[in-house]
Amino acid sequence: MVSVLAVVIPLAFAGAISPMMLTEQTVLLAGRDGRRVAGCYALGVGGTLLVLLSVLVLFGGSIALPEEPSLSASLDVVLGSLLVLIAAVLRYRRARTPKPEKSRDRGLNPSQAVGFGVFSMATNFTTLAVMVPVAKEIAASDLDVLARLIVVCIVVVVAALPAWLPLAMTLVAPDPARRGLQALADLIDTRGRLVTELLVAAVGLFLVGRGIAHMVGW
Repeated sequence: MVSVLAVVIPLAFAGAISPMMLTEQTVLLAGRDGRRVAGCYALGVGGTLLVLLSVLVLFGGSIALPEEPSLSASLDVVLGSLLVLIAAVLRYRRARTPKPEKSRDRGLNPSQAVGFGVFSMATNFTTLAVMVPVAKEIAASDLDVLARLIVVCIVVVVAALPAWLPLAMTLVAPDPARRGLQALADLIDTRGRLVTELLVAAVGLFLVGRGIAHMVGW
């Protein structure tokens, strides 16, 4: 399990760097019935990610079996190359500036907040992109069902950090949380894209290198 986590956790952190999602959750917390609505938003985000990752793992189990090393190595090369390409696209794509003042989520009720969380995760391109190699890594491992479930849950918790961390911070320490969230938002705004690009590119290169090494019999 440790070797699998060593690959998937960096990817999960890369997927967790989402200025837009952090901004959405911060705005929700500041609105009417903030904690309850924010909790529903986090539930929608986490539930969607859990379902999508589980489906990808189940699908990946049929195409990336441990007893097929050449196929697994080829998938490593393909997925790694795609991640490097994604990192390049992120590097040169114009960043979207979050506009919380125009967000539609300020007046949401709990059920709408769940739907908004589902929508936010389902349209989060970076997070979904990095979940594909995560699912492949889990599916191609020799972990049993329980261990795979544990790894999936760990990935979901890490990748959904922007959805649940602001809420947790306000529950633990409301006043410091406000300052901390602003500092975190500023940090992600200035360095978030760069960290995401570097993490995605690094893991992509690692997968390509590992796939080539397996293909040549190293």
